[in-house]
Amino acid sequence: MKKLLTALLFTPLMALANGPEVNLDKAPVSTEPAALQNGAKLFVNYCLNCHGASYMRYNRLKEIGLSEDLIKDNLMFTADKIGEPMRIAMQRDEAKVWFGAAPPDLTVIARSRASEVGSGADWLYSYLRGFYRDDKRPTGWNNVVFENVGMPHVLYELQGEQVAHIEEKDDGHGGKHKEIHLELAKPGKMSKDEYDKATADLVSYLVWMGEPMAETRKAVGKGVLAFLGVLFVLSYLLKKNYWRDVH
Repeated sequence: MKKLLTALLFTPLMALANGPEVNLDKAPVSTEPAALQNGAKLFVNYCLNCHGASYMRYNRLKEIGLSEDLIKDNLMFTADKIGEPMRIAMQRDEAKVWFGAAPPDLTVIARSRASEVGSGADWLYSYLRGFYRDDKRPTGWNNVVFENVGMPHVLYELQGEQVAHIEEKDDGHGGKHKEIHLELAKPGKMSKDEYDKATADLVSYLVWMGEPMAETRKAVGKGVLAFLGVLFVLSYLLKKNYWRDVH
């Protein structure tokens, strides 16, 4: 019984050691309106076909500098009214059959993917740039960040097709880990720098969508801290004045 419990305890660690070593790239997240607008365009055209953002309404895109007419004419393909959420028509049961699992809602994906390895933005940025061809997978694609992912590489026409060179190395603890090096085998419509910029814009939009009021919250927080600092100084001076003649 003791041996069984020990084996169950260390099985997850052994499985982790056999998987690819994940190193996340730092995401160049931007709050500039132009970057967020480009990210919104990419999201609607490439992500919103399968992934919903059901806690995000189209009219909030006005906060990144888009007019109502621009939103209706160029970005509203899944709703009739600008106040509607960014939902998709695909049913979850159908998605499970096609992809093996229902694609997750992306409203707060940038926050939910944060871990000790890096921020959610870092994970998404590395993930979107980490697809490679794998004939063993049903979709023909795999990913260095999310091994055996069910999602196909929807941005491949922009990035092109990468191939993987896989090495097994000792982890120094008696186990093995895989290192994957990617090489661009077939160029896409964009150069590497252009694709990196496009994915950075998309990730910036996903970060913004997870908390549109983040910049306002930070500004209010700084104001509150400044007020508390002034209040502390005044309170301290008042205390000194009250206790000046007390011995």
